[in-house]
Amino acid sequence: MAELGAVLGQLKQERSRLQAELRQLEQAIRALTKVAGRDPRTGKARRTFSAAARKRIAAAQKARWAKYRSGPGKNAA
Repeated sequence: MAELGAVLGQLKQERSRLQAELRQLEQAIRALTKVAGRDPRTGKARRTFSAAARKRIAAAQKARWAKYRSGPGKNAA
């Protein structure tokens, strides 16, 4: 039974050490997210486009591709 008590004590020490290490990692993560300009508790890092903006972007891209496809240098295969 003495061995069981010793093992239990070692496990508790290891748990304490790991908890301290985890706290340090969490502090480092918080520091890095502040430097990056994003706090994970505040929401998304990216902005969202409105439906109208997405529609305008899609139309502009379709026009670019249409111009590219109909432009000079088109090979007849």
